[in-house]
Amino acid sequence: MDAAPAADFPDDDERWMRRALELAAHARDAEGEVPVGAVLVVEGHLIGEGWNRNITLNDPSAHAEILALRDAGGKVGNYRFPGSTLYATLEPCAMCAMALVHARVARVVYAAADPKTGAAGSVFDTLLSPLHNHHIEVAAGLLAEQSSVMLREFFRNRR
Repeated sequence: MDAAPAADFPDDDERWMRRALELAAHARDAEGEVPVGAVLVVEGHLIGEGWNRNITLNDPSAHAEILALRDAGGKVGNYRFPGSTLYATLEPCAMCAMALVHARVARVVYAAADPKTGAAGSVFDTLLSPLHNHHIEVAAGLLAEQSSVMLREFFRNRR
């Protein structure tokens, strides 16, 4: 099972992924975190955003996707987001993938694949599993090079 490959993405997809990349840069520059950002959008409106804050919050669950879901929940007063799209600069891990399934996110668009912990087909098929009672459309590769470069440079500078 594979995520849809990078294709012609609508302009709105690129707009929201660029916002996620801005949040990833904020994570790196302002907090020294691994540069991953995520935004949650419904009908063209931003309802949640987040960036990695594991170190800052001393919280292993403080991934960008989780924080975007928490932000959205606080704003809309619900824990489910039907019809929403999550844009993430890195392929979601298994923890984030299951949170997205439970949140009833309709679509996930991610930039860079994660060959170590990706759960949208790279390592695990968690996000794509037909066993779930909720199915998420997945599109991969939007602005992948920008995200990959940011991540590579971050880890190169840490060594």
